[in-house]
Amino acid sequence: MTITRPRLSLFSALRSPYSARRFSTESRLTSDHVRIVEVGARDGLQNEKKTISMQTKLELIERLAKTGVTTIEAGSFVPAKWVPQMASTAEICEHLLTKPPQAQSTIAYNYLVPNIRGLENLVKILDDTGVSADATGETSKSATTTEVSLFAAATEAFSKANTNCSITESLERIKPIVALARSKNIRVRGYVSVALGCPYEGPDVDPVKVADITATLLEMGADEVSVADTTGMGTAPRTMELMQALKAAGIANTDLALHFHDTYGQALVNTIVGLEHGVRIFDSSVAGLGGCPYSKGATGNVATEDLVHTIHSLGMHTGVSLDEMSKIGGWISEELGRANGSRAGKATLARLATEKASL
Repeated sequence: MTITRPRLSLFSALRSPYSARRFSTESRLTSDHVRIVEVGARDGLQNEKKTISMQTKLELIERLAKTGVTTIEAGSFVPAKWVPQMASTAEICEHLLTKPPQAQSTIAYNYLVPNIRGLENLVKILDDTGVSADATGETSKSATTTEVSLFAAATEAFSKANTNCSITESLERIKPIVALARSKNIRVRGYVSVALGCPYEGPDVDPVKVADITATLLEMGADEVSVADTTGMGTAPRTMELMQALKAAGIANTDLALHFHDTYGQALVNTIVGLEHGVRIFDSSVAGLGGCPYSKGATGNVATEDLVHTIHSLGMHTGVSLDEMSKIGGWISEELGRANGSRAGKATLARLATEKASL
């Protein structure tokens, strides 16, 4: 059965109960600059079957810090029995706080906290090291900030599978986490999972519901919300419909990020839709690493190399070196014993090899 929804318009935006809301918390982004949130070290690695050493994870993060990215997901404070690959997050966090990698500018290191205990563990590390969540480091080239991410789901079935509670219950659990983070000056990033397709309920996720959850997270005090196509089911028309619903809810583009998986090869198409609607923050993973343990068949995130190449080809800029990111993609793919998932990355490596051979 085909489900037909009325197309959103200016008139529906005016009628929206949220049309008066404004949540912008960042300074206005320039129209041609795109901020990339590199998720390879957390979202990218969490579903790998082969155990990855802490040394490899730290080397990945340290290499990424030199590419020009300014936000890196570094780990997840989840119980090891849930996501064994993230068992070393506490040690990684302590290392990054006390021995921050050299970087081109201040790096924000982000950690997923699924519950209040996860955040308390992070706060304890901050207290034990005596390091503030605000910018730290002796120079701007080693300065860091600490952020956290929280997850909500756009469908009841995924919420039950992922957090063992309803959407409403999960949002109630998030309130004290946001409150504690704000009291410690820790920036908060929200995620809305399965916004464009659910492994249990199918592709027809209600965009108005997604917008309502996004608005709720921002009202609680989240600084930014990443709306995620966790399954990669999103298409250009449904991404456009989602963007219209978010706009109708009065949500500022400066408070939004988009997170696309490339299961059906539509991540870059959907990215362009987001760009056309004014979004300037996108998540991606070096070499296309990733997958979701709660979404069978979902492949990796859109590759950072492919995203950077696409954005630069449009005359926009990211501050990220495609050459350096491509080298990291080739290296981590070899370390993991898996194919490099970035077409732009592989093409760039081939070009670099040709240039080197001609010297």
